[in-house]
Amino acid sequence: MSTAPMTMGRCAELRSSRHALRAEQATVRWWRRLVQARLDLAVAGIAMPGPLGEAVALLPGGAPCPEPPRPLELHGATRGGMSPAAPSQLPALRDLDERLARYEHSVCDALDQVTEDLIQALAIDPAAGLRERPEAPRPI
Repeated sequence: MSTAPMTMGRCAELRSSRHALRAEQATVRWWRRLVQARLDLAVAGIAMPGPLGEAVALLPGGAPCPEPPRPLELHGATRGGMSPAAPSQLPALRDLDERLARYEHSVCDALDQVTEDLIQALAIDPAAGLRERPEAPRPI
């Protein structure tokens, strides 16, 4: 019995799994960026830095410092219409980010394994990768 039909089906299956895992990896990374950005904003809202321009009047070389944005402008831009985060929200945001990190790690491990399996299958039958194409991954 020839291994070509079995390998061809296996390659198509592995490529499909790999595409699905890459799409899932992109989605979980997107969610992590959103959660991390929210966490950064929550921390910044609680421990807002001081106003700009109070300690610097001249740049190196004696050039005058341009006028920095006013604190009210900076606060408005960094709040983005969201209510300020309470310190009590930080543990939940950190926990969410840690859970997303663990999930991302498992997706990356699965993607690495499927990629290895695909490489091994293509080593057995290199043409199998050209015979069948998996469906395109879903957009984020």
